[in-house]
Amino acid sequence: MAKREINLDGTEISVIKALGLGGGEVDGETLVSRAGDLDASELIDALKGLIGQGYIDADKDSFYSLRDLEKINFHVNTGYAKDLKEAMNPKDEKPKSRRVRRE
Repeated sequence: MAKREINLDGTEISVIKALGLGGGEVDGETLVSRAGDLDASELIDALKGLIGQGYIDADKDSFYSLRDLEKINFHVNTGYAKDLKEAMNPKDEKPKSRRVRRE
């Protein structure tokens, strides 16, 4: 299976960190409190984008205000969890070759 190339901006990383990569559900009210430094419109836009890409699953796809958002349960799609973790903490190192050169 080919590795997925995921590029996240700072707001999306903040939302995913607030949700956690463990796969458990987080209700909207808890999510808003965990992502307290984000503006409501930034949070809603980031969530809609992540849901649209399939990285996050939610009970409802349509929400337009914090009042709507607080009633919804969210969780990170487990199929993308490993790739999202790698995207949030990119490693610049290339894996070392196991081949040994004999002299």
